[in-house]
Amino acid sequence: MSSPLHDVGAVLGAATERMLSVAPSPAFWIAAVLYAGAAIAFALAATGRFRVGGLARVLFAGAFLAHAVDIGWRGVQHVHPAETVRESLGFLAWIMAGGYLVSALRWRIDLAGAVVSPLVMVVLAGARLSPAGDDPEGLNTLGRIHITLATIGVGIFALASALAAIYLLEERSLKRKRFDTLAFKSGGAPLERLDILLHRLVWVGFPIFTAAVILGVIWVSERDGRFNRPEYPLALVTWSAYAVLLVTRSAFGWRGRRAARLTLVGFGAALLVLLIYLARRIWGG
Repeated sequence: MSSPLHDVGAVLGAATERMLSVAPSPAFWIAAVLYAGAAIAFALAATGRFRVGGLARVLFAGAFLAHAVDIGWRGVQHVHPAETVRESLGFLAWIMAGGYLVSALRWRIDLAGAVVSPLVMVVLAGARLSPAGDDPEGLNTLGRIHITLATIGVGIFALASALAAIYLLEERSLKRKRFDTLAFKSGGAPLERLDILLHRLVWVGFPIFTAAVILGVIWVSERDGRFNRPEYPLALVTWSAYAVLLVTRSAFGWRGRRAARLTLVGFGAALLVLLIYLARRIWGG
């Protein structure tokens, strides 16, 4: 009979072996460095003391392109972006970065860049440097489409949540009559602009996530019919939070603080789903 210490060592050894099975591409390291540089530049720009907003955006765009090359490189190695939760996290980080770049074409949201850049860098690093884990059981074309759509939807929700967090911080500062907040020092987006952009992101992400949920139900039904796992009700909480947000905004005019808080609740549930999947793929179960 093996000892608990031996079992732990075996698990760690297997995890290390899986982690090293697919080495990160050179493009990953370039992307990580550029995301880190962009995060620093965005943070400096947000203080209003340094005019490096343009440099931050250039670094972020370069990181996004390198990130795309990394995903393509892994595709050449026959690693699909929806093959495992680990790969999906790397794709999720890329969707978040792309969503920010598209938003930044119309809105000046450098303060959001200071939040999104390190978040994308951490998610990407976690995806590439964490254990690969086991492939999802019964993964087929339907499963890959489900995972891809869910990843895109959660990526959009993540960007909306970053803006929601900034909204709540700025509103709190304004209520305390602190008009020297970071967003206004850097010429960032006022509260109304953040609220509008947040709402538009949710409108884009919700139908994508809805399609992912429907396909997920069909996929699980065809695979094993096991709906008793904790990630399934959490995914429903995510969907319900954003459905309530859209309905209450249209019917009752909910916006501002309440909309921002509900956005964070929905993303919090989605984040828990990702963590559960990641833990299961690494340690099994």
